[in-house]
Order: sequence, then structure tokens, then C-alpha cells
Amino acid sequence: MFEKNLEMSLLLDFYGETLSERKRAVMSLYYNEDLSLAEIADEFGISRQGVRELIKKSESELTELECKLGLVARFESLRQLAEDVESRLESCDTPLPLREAILRLTAAAKK
Repeated sequence: MFEKNLEMSLLLDFYGETLSERKRAVMSLYYNEDLSLAEIADEFGISRQGVRELIKKSESELTELECKLGLVARFESLRQLAEDVESRLESCDTPLPLREAILRLTAAAKK
């Protein structure tokens, strides 16, 4: 469950702007603010079932975008590569200016 929430939060970060304002708000409240369906339903004046349908439709849209574009997967791959470079750099005798430049690059890649 936690992994799915984390994945949806990432998808929302990357592709949230493609959703309607209403869907984006519901998704943010559900995944980022951890509000219940009932709390969100009260906020928007709709049923819990209506909230659930908005969430399911939004999840589907975000997942489809990731399948087509793969931005989250690329980001995760780049972050993992940066961590690998950092760990290998620790075991190398690299001149300080080069080490600092590499660490700046890896830090930027993980943002």
C-alpha cells in the first residue's frame, strides 16, 4: 500500500499538471495529505463513491502517461546512477576539484 501511494505521489508530481484542477486537488488530498474518501467528499460536496471514481480515473490517466513517456522511470534510473557514481567515487583516488565537480553533478541529478 505504501509503495503504491509513493508511486502515485511521484506520478502526480511529474504529470499532475495534465489533470483537471479538480482531479489534481482530489489526488493531492488523497495521496499527499492522506485525507479519507469521506473527508474529501465533504470538501467537494460529492459522494465518497464520486471521490473514488475521480481517484481511479486519475490514477489511470497518470499511469497511462507514465507508460507512454516514462519520465518517472528515467528519473529513478538517473537517481540510482548518481548514487552508484557517488559510492564508486568514495573508493577512488580522485583529485579534489574533479571529485567536487562530480558530486555537484550527481546532486543535481538527484533533485
